[in-house]
Amino acid sequence: MLTRRNLMKTTAAVAAVSAFSIGGRANAQSADMTIGYIPDFPNASVLAIAEDQKLWEAEGVTPSIKVFTNGPIQIQAMGAGSLNFGTIGPGALWLPASGKAKVLGVNDIGFSDRVIAQANIASIQDLKGKKVGVPQGTSGDMILRMALTKAGMTIGDIQVVPMDPSTVVAAFTSKQIDGAGIWYPLIDTIKPRVPEMKELASNQDFYPQTSFINTFVARNEIVEQNPDLVKKFLRVMKKAMDYRAANLDRSIEITTAFINAPAETTEKVARSRKILTSKELDDFTKDGTVNKWLLDFNKMFAEFGTVKDPLPPEQFFTSDLFMKA
Repeated sequence: MLTRRNLMKTTAAVAAVSAFSIGGRANAQSADMTIGYIPDFPNASVLAIAEDQKLWEAEGVTPSIKVFTNGPIQIQAMGAGSLNFGTIGPGALWLPASGKAKVLGVNDIGFSDRVIAQANIASIQDLKGKKVGVPQGTSGDMILRMALTKAGMTIGDIQVVPMDPSTVVAAFTSKQIDGAGIWYPLIDTIKPRVPEMKELASNQDFYPQTSFINTFVARNEIVEQNPDLVKKFLRVMKKAMDYRAANLDRSIEITTAFINAPAETTEKVARSRKILTSKELDDFTKDGTVNKWLLDFNKMFAEFGTVKDPLPPEQFFTSDLFMKA
């Protein structure tokens, strides 16, 4: 779905996947509680709250937290065995649908993604043949493809320029690219430098039929070998989500400090999202809503050619563990 940190400086800094421990004495299970996250409000807030509210201590674990610029890199780390849990945006869901990881549950729903363009471009159709920067495999990639499809176009109608998020910001502001699939608050960095920029497409254009969900994911092997640890992780995440829903102002404050981001930026992102409680997500899991969301993404991934034969959600969403946590 993707960086929300002290923007240009911090985004560059986190690209190298820095790790740090939350603190306290590790127990026998702590070596397995390695967690990746993107430093933005939806993905970092649950971890910030868990630390602030001492939720990990209640489960007897001391996690090691690792910062990533996007979801696909987290899944790569899982494949390499260096990461067991993560928080990803919707653009990376094609990897669990390919069998590369398991979806443990939904975090929240976002509305921050946009297709943006330089001032001389008035519509998606005007991007034909133009250079468009996009962090591939992210929600920026997804919103771009969806907007193109809605306009009767394909990815082949534009010149795709793969870039990491911070490079998109630099390339757009220097007018090296004509458009981009990117998200807020990175767009807040662009606007003062390119005040005449256009927003051509938004998540809201496709909601509620398509919900841009952030999800919790896990390495396949940890789900198979240590389901009790997975349930510990999920119990903490569900408690953190409930705290976030009940105490949004405080959650914004905690997260702002946790990711060292501007308070105004964190608040803007936080208030642009649909914050869900664990009860709502339990209900959405029971009635098949989460499976429908995942199935909708599967259809898109197949249409876009991202995944030829995506797995059915039942094979990569561990709904039973989510419900039992």
